[in-house]
Amino acid sequence: MRITDFDYTLPDELIARYPTAERRASRLLEVGDSLQDRQFANLPLLLREGDLLVFNDTRVIHARLRGHKETGGQCEVLIERVQGEDTAIGQVRASKTPKPGTRLVLPGNAIAVVGGRSGEFFTLTFSIPLLPYLEQFGEVPLPPYLNRSAETADDERYQTVYARDPGAVAAPTAGLHFDKAMLKETLAVGVHHAFVTLHVGAGTFQALRHEDILANRLHSERLVVDEVCCDAVRQARARGGRVIAVGTTSVRALETAAADGDIQTFAGETDLFILPGYKFRTIDAMVTNFHLPQSSLLMLVAAFAGTERVLSAYDHAVSEQYRFFSYGDSMFLTPGSTQ
Repeated sequence: MRITDFDYTLPDELIARYPTAERRASRLLEVGDSLQDRQFANLPLLLREGDLLVFNDTRVIHARLRGHKETGGQCEVLIERVQGEDTAIGQVRASKTPKPGTRLVLPGNAIAVVGGRSGEFFTLTFSIPLLPYLEQFGEVPLPPYLNRSAETADDERYQTVYARDPGAVAAPTAGLHFDKAMLKETLAVGVHHAFVTLHVGAGTFQALRHEDILANRLHSERLVVDEVCCDAVRQARARGGRVIAVGTTSVRALETAAADGDIQTFAGETDLFILPGYKFRTIDAMVTNFHLPQSSLLMLVAAFAGTERVLSAYDHAVSEQYRFFSYGDSMFLTPGSTQ
């Protein structure tokens, strides 16, 4: 397989740079044996009593900081992962690559000292406790393709309404369409809810480097699948309900926890790379946004619903002027008659 097998042409004007006025106001493309254009507000009509929706409850942190070196040069820090009360790993963008020991002056007169480097990530030690500092002085780390700085509204809209556990530097965007009323509506039709936690890293936006897909590796991400979630999946199976993952991050979490066959509790790292030919163990349907061309996320969706069917659905979405990427429209995918 080549990464060019997962390409499509997207006009720039179809990139959704801002969210819809209301979360549920986005469109929903149903991809089964045929394509159906719907509104996301119609989602409860596609669900059945006994189904299980699995959400990722990670919370996006204000991971972007702008400052300067003590020597005067401007810099930008993007936290990838908080590792301790005052330590993290992250990217540092500056006119010259910072050396170990470089001191960065950040908003609020905080200091970050640059440590060792592994690939594109530096170890950073802060002068104050990091998570509360980021909430006060950091910016929402919007995806690079939005090509704009974060605004006040992004504090709320680039966050799911059920976000609980801080640690992500990118939102699990399929969940952005759900408002609290929609969650209640799905419960009202007999659908159950469960939660995993996968802290999405900045690597989700990075392009694959090698044309041969199998030569690529994904950055690892932290996740937790607890016994409550495992029991919910088992109970859905027992009652004949479907397990429906909300977003590719929920898919990766569930599939990692079921790597040995049956789903089991898991707490640790995953670098699971799901490609066509992968045998899914946990999910029967998926809610997801539209993903970048040649991306690992598009490959995951193609693995679930079939490459030809997915690329055909993307062509349809382009022709019908759907909105793409993080703040864009959504899809409801079932495997259909063929995969």
